[in-house]
Amino acid sequence: MIRLHYIQHVPFEGLGYIEKYAMKNAFTVSKTCVFNGDSFPDADDFNWLVIMGGPMSVYEENIHPWIIEEKKIIEQAIKHDKTIIGVCLGAQMIASVLGANVFPNINKEIGWFPVTLTPQASSTEIFGKIPESFMAFHWHGDTFDIPSGAIHCASSEACANQAFVYDNRVVGLQFHCESTVVSVENIIENCADEIKESRFIMGKDILRAGMRHIQDANANMGLLLDGLLCLK
Repeated sequence: MIRLHYIQHVPFEGLGYIEKYAMKNAFTVSKTCVFNGDSFPDADDFNWLVIMGGPMSVYEENIHPWIIEEKKIIEQAIKHDKTIIGVCLGAQMIASVLGANVFPNINKEIGWFPVTLTPQASSTEIFGKIPESFMAFHWHGDTFDIPSGAIHCASSEACANQAFVYDNRVVGLQFHCESTVVSVENIIENCADEIKESRFIMGKDILRAGMRHIQDANANMGLLLDGLLCLK
């Protein structure tokens, strides 16, 4: 049985579709809610670790001291051969733990924008069945360098490094394919101050109209999770 543990940084960015997938596949699910001051688990407590998003940055340890502890559990999970998925901030956390730089992107990317897989991505079990180009939800200002030894798997027009795979079991996703109607509404409500329309920042009406892409985005997340599940 897969024991999935996830780290949630803010109340409005939960597992989304990943929770539905976990229930369908009879995973057990536990969580650390950082915003409630929960303690982090031991690496022996889970098979899969999922690290969700949030408005903070990985280099803000002085503002959010829990970042130091979170990086330690990610490092331990990597050393103990766990399956790890990082989404948005979660991907940046993994990249940082693996020694890559995390820094402000030239453009903030907020909205529904296409993601294109790299030629290398198709050679992985994890991305092998996902379409070469697909629509995903984005809400980020930071980006990361691809960690040494990782496979660069996806890019978008605004952000060159959208995904990577490390050691065939550690996945970083800058984009969101786990989003649901509820999660998109929640982030619009809680981060509305970031919506300053520009080339790569959509207005609220367009963000909501883009929810028509959720079903396909979730299907792609399911294919990615299937790929990880087949590795076990």
